[in-house]
Amino acid sequence: MTRGLSLTELADLPAVTDLVTAGRALGLGRTKSYQLARTGQFPCRLIRAGKTYLVPTTELLALLGVPPPASAGRHDKEGHDG
Repeated sequence: MTRGLSLTELADLPAVTDLVTAGRALGLGRTKSYQLARTGQFPCRLIRAGKTYLVPTTELLALLGVPPPASAGRHDKEGHDG
């Protein structure tokens, strides 16, 4: 069985993540994730970049019912001239 991701690990994901990591978040293994992606059945929208599948993290979090991290969309003004 594939070990899923914790809420902390989910919150630390970048804006887009790879297919295997997204699959882990859903409790899917690598083979099943790629099988679903190839057949158009992966439960999140996929972005193709050559042979690579990328998953938008906000859509993955929404599917899991996890709110986006509190820092999403905020800009850190420290160190910037305003």
